[in-house]
Amino acid sequence: MQPRNYLLYDVFTRDRLAGNPLAVVLDCEGLDTAAMQTIAREFNLSESVFVLPPENPKHRARIRIFTPDYEMPFAGHPTVGAAIALAEMSEDDGAAGIFVLEENIGPVRCAVSRNDGATFAEFDLAKLPEQLELSADPVRIGAALGLAPHEIGFENHQVSFWSAGVPYVTIPVADLEVASRIRLDNQAWSELAPRKSDWAFASPYVYCRQTVNHESAFHVRMVVPGTPSYEDPATGSAAAAFAGAIMHFDGPTDGVSQLWIEQGLEMGRPSRIRLELNVEGAKLASARIGGNAVKVAEGRLFV
Repeated sequence: MQPRNYLLYDVFTRDRLAGNPLAVVLDCEGLDTAAMQTIAREFNLSESVFVLPPENPKHRARIRIFTPDYEMPFAGHPTVGAAIALAEMSEDDGAAGIFVLEENIGPVRCAVSRNDGATFAEFDLAKLPEQLELSADPVRIGAALGLAPHEIGFENHQVSFWSAGVPYVTIPVADLEVASRIRLDNQAWSELAPRKSDWAFASPYVYCRQTVNHESAFHVRMVVPGTPSYEDPATGSAAAAFAGAIMHFDGPTDGVSQLWIEQGLEMGRPSRIRLELNVEGAKLASARIGGNAVKVAEGRLFV
């Protein structure tokens, strides 16, 4: 039995017991895929990160990301949380710098900085969002969330399907009141939603322009279908996919723009995700996801 250190972080927040919780497991040499999956199930968080030596010695680390049920090619809050954890563990205690994390989707460039006593990390999207074919009727999609047809869409925004490594059905709704009432019908969703794998359906990502916090550009909710389904308090991979919808429907002008996305308010775990778009020639040239994270606990695993 080899003791392995682990850390618990709350991600996409500056406050403990808010944002999206993450387990960061260190000292993972010798753990195979099955063992990592079992440990992730033990933590029972939306995702857990396992830190391994990098394949390229110029990179900071290799990370593998697991839900309690399967491994992810990429995810936002584990990338931000792992980057901040590794930076805060550095010997110079600077909690800052630029480095690369190796993920299943490919190498991911991260930048970590400190400001007003809080640690912030952002990462470049390894894959820009692409629009996928969505055959399901938007009216039925809304009905699976308990919404009427007139509550779906605003301005020119329509239901669409995007992926920047993980696919999401992006669903615009009229306002905060409508967003507050969504209730996922798992059976109805399973009959119409596209799959993201052989064993899982793409999740609905509900958004509106009306926000609670004045600095936010969008208010969002994301529910993971399943038995039971559950709501995610902050979803970086969904924000990455959502960048495609923003480009498609809003058509940002050339240059760099930063948008704050609020999530998790309905479930009492408020989160803030920064989406940065770099537009050149009316096309998305690059994009970054960023946010804060704060350490909540640390311990040892005896496995």
